[in-house]
Amino acid sequence: MTDTHVHAHAYDRAFKVGIAVNGLYVLIEAGCGFAFNSVALISDAGHNMSDVLALGLAWGATFLSHSRPTERRTYGMKRATVLASLVSAVMLCVALGAVIWESLARLAEPASTNGRTIILVAGAGVIINLVTAIMFMSGRHHDLNIKSAFLHMAADAAVSLGVVVAGLIIVSTGWLWVDPIVALAVAAIIFISGLGLLRESLDLAMDAVPDHVDVGAVRAYLDGLPGVDDVHHLHIWAMSTTETALTVHLVMQSAQADDELLQSVSDTLERRFGIQHPTIQIEDGNSKTRCVYTPATTAS
Repeated sequence: MTDTHVHAHAYDRAFKVGIAVNGLYVLIEAGCGFAFNSVALISDAGHNMSDVLALGLAWGATFLSHSRPTERRTYGMKRATVLASLVSAVMLCVALGAVIWESLARLAEPASTNGRTIILVAGAGVIINLVTAIMFMSGRHHDLNIKSAFLHMAADAAVSLGVVVAGLIIVSTGWLWVDPIVALAVAAIIFISGLGLLRESLDLAMDAVPDHVDVGAVRAYLDGLPGVDDVHHLHIWAMSTTETALTVHLVMQSAQADDELLQSVSDTLERRFGIQHPTIQIEDGNSKTRCVYTPATTAS
């Protein structure tokens, strides 16, 4: 079994466990929040629910990304992971608005709540969310879809810890206004964790160059190849959250362009720059017909 299949299988288990455990916890936390009138628990439960949906979305996108190419979808459905990351980021923003709205209302009119219950329920949330986040930790650097799942869970662990602190303060001081203040802190954490995810997802959805690729370094490498006189029409974009594509025109003597050179360039692009799908077009610099993508020269 290849490393890719092993990792996919590991994340498949992580998604199943994360969705099941967090889904059950959401029901318990929301029930306690309404029963004991805690906006911090209710808002955290709402955030957790959005994270369960985000996990389901990321899991579905991972499954779709392994579908075989067809005549209509020649790359398969790899881009589903990019769309899932974008939707996940938007869901964080929606959760942010809901938490702020409810928290401001409760801040204006603080309601009585049970601090000890908040501590117990939120404490369980810290453990559940932290364990779930750890299951996705290893993949967060090379897959934006997995990173979105990790950020949702890591943020939830921090949020639940904040709710525990609120419960301790309420028990010690009786300050009911602490509950909505913590809920507003929840909103701040959602914003911080989601802003970067939203930016990266939008970039990939708009075919921007992935963050891990240095375009200048790629151009310099191609321009330095033996026999290459010019490099133009260079495009680099994400096919999915884990695979990158490239197209480029190289102007060089046809006699120097062979399959061995193209294979060597492809191998180097993958090894050095993480580009798995290069398409390289060779042009004869002596041709009288100029490529339409070649920069125009100024007439003398």
